Amino acid sequence: MNNFWDNDVWGFLLLISVLLLAVITANTLKRMIKPLRNSLMPASVLGGIILLLIAFVYKLVFNADMFDTDFFGGKGNAALEIITYHTLALGFIATAFKPSKNKVSKKRMTDIFNTGLTTVSTYLLQGVLGLGISIITAIIVPSFFPASGLLLPFGYGQGTGQALNYGGIYENDFGFIGGKSFGLSIAALGFLSASIGGVIYLNVMKYKGLIVGNSATSVAIRSEEIQGINEIPMQESMDKITVQFAFVTSAYMLTFLSMKFLGSLLPGMRSVIYGFNFLLGVIMATIMKSIVIKLTDKGIIHRTYLNDFLMTRISNFLFDLMVVAGIAAIRLDVIKSYWIVLIIMGTVGLTATFVYNHFVADRLFPEYKREQFLMMYGMLTGTASTGIILLREVDYKFSTPASDNMVYQNFPAIVFGFPLMFVASFAPNNPPLTLLALFIAFIIMNILLFRKKIFRTKSGT
Repeated sequence: MNNFWDNDVWGFLLLISVLLLAVITANTLKRMIKPLRNSLMPASVLGGIILLLIAFVYKLVFNADMFDTDFFGGKGNAALEIITYHTLALGFIATAFKPSKNKVSKKRMTDIFNTGLTTVSTYLLQGVLGLGISIITAIIVPSFFPASGLLLPFGYGQGTGQALNYGGIYENDFGFIGGKSFGLSIAALGFLSASIGGVIYLNVMKYKGLIVGNSATSVAIRSEEIQGINEIPMQESMDKITVQFAFVTSAYMLTFLSMKFLGSLLPGMRSVIYGFNFLLGVIMATIMKSIVIKLTDKGIIHRTYLNDFLMTRISNFLFDLMVVAGIAAIRLDVIKSYWIVLIIMGTVGLTATFVYNHFVADRLFPEYKREQFLMMYGMLTGTASTGIILLREVDYKFSTPASDNMVYQNFPAIVFGFPLMFVASFAPNNPPLTLLALFIAFIIMNILLFRKKIFRTKSGT
């Protein structure tokens, strides 16, 4: 039985408080320091870096892990990984619950499909380069984990949560010491790459007079964006945001039950199954949303319960918490022998992602190539929110199709990208064969992506 004054009772809440305080501190610093403000670095990333540096100094001075002190209940480092793991799935679930407002026209389907293919092609490119670097490193240093390079597409292409998931699989199932911290470090470098590459591109384009920066510091939110037609009121017997949280957590409970069921059927793949918590969560949320819509159409449900504005706020909060916790969870002492490889992978990841996405945007999205490039580059080095941050600098009203491309591309990206995530779980068994498979898949994906330019027809020409 716990007493209310026990550290176990307070540790987790104190950890959450410190994470959020770090984000507020980072946001204040961004407003006060012009270079930080111009860097476009998200406050959650800067907050995570601040905590990482504080924890590093604490380790040097006291020779102990700051997050594993009694103040945080003695197990703060494990709690940071748990927070990162859960907030990834919960954030995706909240996003999946957002009501669809606009139907996609037929003429836009090609751009959306191509955006999804670009996403997967970039994953594959990052995977080929990262795996190639780690295989070469393992030849030079036999003790190095040869499949570690596959964490590059998960850290850059999919962000902190998936980098932790697959780093954990490699660490727990294949003996990659420091795999979680290695993956989280790659994700942190990805956010820095988004900021560095994005700022350089924006400044060059502004210097050439090709773009005009975002002059709007804030845009007022209209009341209809907060409260839609026939929606439940903000406050009655149950607050409206409570209803949104109830949908999100219910979908996650169903996700857990489905993972538990699949894990009992395939015990040898339990780590992989639980690593896909975000994907199964999106599926459960989509099913629940479809049921609610069907019941509403039949008149069984008379009011609208899902709210786009509140679901967006919930998902953004969860993703901010995921990023700051993920970066703070990095154990610098564990990866100190990997820093040269990390820098090489990070630099190669930045350069390849920048060049490839600029090439694709220039040739397949000529009407809004700069907006498409910034959105894709930001998303494929950081997260979707990073892509939006860069896009907002040149299209703060989202008047181009780039923002819609990012939203709707998820379906083709999941369809084509799922095999990559599945293969990555078994890559340590045969890294060279995996590298060959990824390279072939990259060629095939680009044939699909540039199909109209490769297979020109008379009418197409």
